[in-house]
Amino acid sequence: MRLLFSRFALVVAFAMPPMQGLAFDTSAKAAIIIDMTTENVLLSKNADIPLPPASMSKLMTLYEAFAAIRDGRLSLDEKLHVSQHAMDYGGSTMFLDTTDKVKVEDLLRGIIVLSGNDACAVIAEALSPDGSEKGFARLLTERARNMGMQNSTFRNSNGWPEEGHVMSVRDLAIISRRIIEDFPEFYPMFAEREFEFDNRAPKNRWNRNPLLGLDIGADGLKTGHTQEAGYGLAASAIRDGRRILFVFSGLSSSAKRAEEASAIIDWAFRQFSLKNVFNKGDKIVQADVWMGKNESIELVVNEDVSMLVPAKSAGKLTAEVIYSSPVKAPVKKGDKLAELVFKPEGLPEKRFPLAAAKDVERGGFGIRIMSVFKLLWLRLSREV
Repeated sequence: MRLLFSRFALVVAFAMPPMQGLAFDTSAKAAIIIDMTTENVLLSKNADIPLPPASMSKLMTLYEAFAAIRDGRLSLDEKLHVSQHAMDYGGSTMFLDTTDKVKVEDLLRGIIVLSGNDACAVIAEALSPDGSEKGFARLLTERARNMGMQNSTFRNSNGWPEEGHVMSVRDLAIISRRIIEDFPEFYPMFAEREFEFDNRAPKNRWNRNPLLGLDIGADGLKTGHTQEAGYGLAASAIRDGRRILFVFSGLSSSAKRAEEASAIIDWAFRQFSLKNVFNKGDKIVQADVWMGKNESIELVVNEDVSMLVPAKSAGKLTAEVIYSSPVKAPVKKGDKLAELVFKPEGLPEKRFPLAAAKDVERGGFGIRIMSVFKLLWLRLSREV
């Protein structure tokens, strides 16, 4: 017998204003701002357009290096040879030469802090399937596709200007998030403000991230700049346990990059706040049970439910509970039977599973017969 599809409306006990006027006004060519804690996208501007990423594409090389260390293909103490190809890179470098054998740990800091193009090439040649940087770039492109980064193609390891070397800001956000979540043991390197390698370039020892040291919660990740790409930044900041991630590109100066980045952090944390709506185990709704020893069952959230809301509130945040009613017995405690759906204005909807609070055994023959008659009566009364 077909069950009925039911919706129940809820009103949550804190206020929620209209979202108009909360969009961040950015002058960047492309930008994305994500609240990592709730996965809400707070801003998306040209987020899926492939653009030259400049040095921000070094994040892909770093991810591959971190994965190789975790897999045992590289070690932090291992020393790698510097090829002529790596030494010949211009731009920002560690000033490596072919007489060097450099520890992997130093190369990682050389990429993160100094943005060394030569350091990227050394790592690339060590991990490339064919020993070349081009082979490593093909590996990065394949890795990107497997990670859901559909608008990224790599021609080199470091973002040196080259036809067809592109990433979207959404893809840069994906790799940034994966570094933060997959490699927490390495992520603190991105907050290091200074690295001096062998006293070779004392003036080039400072991290270019303009947010570090400002005491605003910023702890990574990577700047980028070429004439074609303009000034860009992939960055993250955390306050009171809430983390935001943002990427932008195409600004006209390093000063504007710093100003834009600081403004984004201030806006994201000041204009939105994280509200606890329900705690794990809270009872949300009572559902009818069909052919069970109990006629109803309570549905509970099986995780803490938090929502991102505007800091200034005026209105109600509403939600729906959606499930097939009545619930058919037998039911086991923890069975996912419904969804709690929030649809805040201006933000994507959020869904949370609702689970059975207890077991409900299947009823005997008499109970099942009575359940059938009750359902038939309900249908007939609705048709009348």
